[in-house]
Formats: sequence, structure tokens, C-alpha cells
Amino acid sequence: MAGRGSTGNVIAALCSFFAPGLGQLLQGRVFAALCFFVASGVLWFFMLGWLVHLVAAIDAAVWTRRATAVGAVPQVD
Repeated sequence: MAGRGSTGNVIAALCSFFAPGLGQLLQGRVFAALCFFVASGVLWFFMLGWLVHLVAAIDAAVWTRRATAVGAVPQVD
């Protein structure tokens, strides 16, 4: 997936809106996907699952991949 607002993020956001965690899974974020999926199931028990649908969709829409690896020093031109 490319950066914020890209087609891939829009598709991921739509997927997460209908099935929380699916958009994160499409982006390769397995742990986040599992967390959203479980949170949705738990909160639907209290009739608040819709909130997780919205948060998961927003998270998928605004997520961007890190430009550098952890600990790497960015190059300055």
C-alpha cells in the first residue's frame, strides 16, 4: 500500500468499515487486525461495536508505512 489517501488505503478503510480488522490485514498489519476484530466482537456485546467499525476504518485510511527502518539514519541531501 502507498501513502495516506492512496487507493489502497481507501479500499482498506472500506474493508475495515464492514469487517473491523480486514483493512489492517490487507495492509499486512496482522496484530492490529486481530485487535480490532476482537474489540469489535467484545464491544458488540455492549452495543458499541459500531464505534470499532469507525475507528478501524479511520485507522486504515490514515496509516502510512514508515519511510526508514527502525534505527536507520535518514539520508540528508
